[in-house]
This record gives sequence, structure tokens and C-alpha cells, in this order.
Amino acid sequence: MIDHDQNFKELLSTFFLEFLHLFVPQIASTIDSNSVTFLQQEYFADLVEGEEKIVDLLVSVQQEGTDTTFLVHIETQANSQANFNQRMFFYFARLHQKHLQRIYPIVVFSFDEPKRAEKDAYSVEFPELKVLDFRFKSIQVNRLNWRDYLTQQNPVAIALMAKMRIAKEDRPKVKAECLRLLVTLRLDPAKTRLISRFVDTYLRLDSREEKIFEKEIDKMEVRQKEEIMEAMTSWEIKGMEKGMEKGIGVGQRSLLQRLLTRQLGALPDSAIAQIESLSLEQIEALSDALFDFRSLEDLMQWLNQHLA
Repeated sequence: MIDHDQNFKELLSTFFLEFLHLFVPQIASTIDSNSVTFLQQEYFADLVEGEEKIVDLLVSVQQEGTDTTFLVHIETQANSQANFNQRMFFYFARLHQKHLQRIYPIVVFSFDEPKRAEKDAYSVEFPELKVLDFRFKSIQVNRLNWRDYLTQQNPVAIALMAKMRIAKEDRPKVKAECLRLLVTLRLDPAKTRLISRFVDTYLRLDSREEKIFEKEIDKMEVRQKEEIMEAMTSWEIKGMEKGMEKGIGVGQRSLLQRLLTRQLGALPDSAIAQIESLSLEQIEALSDALFDFRSLEDLMQWLNQHLA
């Protein structure tokens, strides 16, 4: 099962300011980047559902050049629920009562269906008096067009493209574009893997789509293609090494063969036979050496040396 809440919380907390710059730039532009403080989790009874509620993200920020602070409250909603607009007002009221600060409320609707626009307001009024007009910033990912974000040098945009409105035939192309944009950001390895893992989770391709995806990569400039292939190899190697640390051996050799084939072309039967005979320690050593290979001859030389 996919833990949607955790995936989105990790993404938005890691790239909080990038998220704001993407969707509420007028707010992001006023924030002192050094003032961002994630507050401890807030617990309170959900008056609608009758259960305990944990606020997803509550962040204290300061307006640049001033002593004025305010809170940003972000909720991620993985399924459509009736009266969620009312619940958001209740959350706002409880937080405002406790902190007595201005609060900017944001909801990220991350579900695939339905695609109708979700409510972003809650009001109480009479014919002669509007008692309440509460509104929050609504970001409904399944109503966003991925093509509108192709020029955004923003890690949150890259990640969320995998959840946006995508025609079935465009899925391989979108994944290729996500990786193309990702390698241009030059993020540190941990953040790069976070985005890559997010895209892989929500944009899983079948075998037919994988072939189309590889063709999309082949269309790119040589430098871009090399960077993407090296990055993909690195991410997959890291995943394989984690499996080794847990003592999981099944599929490691086949994964390594696939990575070698991707980098060097079809492997001869003799090389495959040698790889099959490697120990786990030798597989790990070969995964490290992989980045230095430029030809099949380099691979064969390595195998001959380590299996002599």
C-alpha cells in the first residue's frame, strides 16, 4: 500500500519554500528564508469525524525585513470527502484560537478521482448578514496540466507532474521529462532520490510503456541522455545496495545485468555467466565500478581480474 500522506508530507516539508514559490509566489516572496520553523505536531479532536486529528504541516515564518510572523497550515488530502471545506474551517479555528496568529491555509488535493473542482470555501450567512466567509488555497493536482510545468525549475513541480492530468499515451513522455528536469537541478543525492522515488511511485510504467520511455530518452541530446542514464543507474544501484544490507539477494544479479546492458549494450553470454557466479561482495564491487566502464572490454577485463 502506498502511504500517500507520508509521501506528500516528506515532499512538502523538504521543499517547503519551493512549494510556496510554485503555488503562492506572492506569499513566498515576503518570507525570510532563515525564519522557517516547523512546529510540533498538533493533535485535537476532529469534530466532523469524531476522531483524533493530527495537523499535517504547521510552519511558522517571518516576513522579510520585519518582526511580523504568521503561520502556514498545509493539509494533504488523498481522497475526496464530503464537507472537507467545513473541516478545514474547524482546523483553522482551533489553530487560530491556540496561536492567535494569522494563518495561511493550504490544501493539496492529491487523489486521482474525482476530477471535479473541490470546494475551497466555507460560509455562514443570512439574507441580511454574512457571518463567515472562510477561504483556503486549493491545489487540486489532478486538474493541473503537466505541460504547464515543463519550464519550471522547481523540484515540487517535477514531483507533482507524476500526479497531474496526463493522457494515457503521454505517461512515458512525462516520466522522461521529469527525469530530464530533475538532473538539471543539481540537487544533493538525498533530495534527488526523494523526487525520483516520488515519480516512480506515482508513475509506474508497464513493459510497453518502458520501451516508449527509453525511446523518449534516446531522443534527447547526448549530454542530457548521459546525465539521465548515470543518475538512473545511481538511484537503482543505491536501491540494490540497500537490499544487500537487508540480506535480500533475489533479483540483484538481474538488476545489475540490466544496468550494464543499459550502459554498455547487449551483454555476451560469457559475461552473463560470469556475473551469475559473483558473490554478493563482488556484485557490490561491480556496482561501484560500473560508472567507470566505457565499453564491453572494460567489463570483461574487470570480470576476468576478479574471477581469476
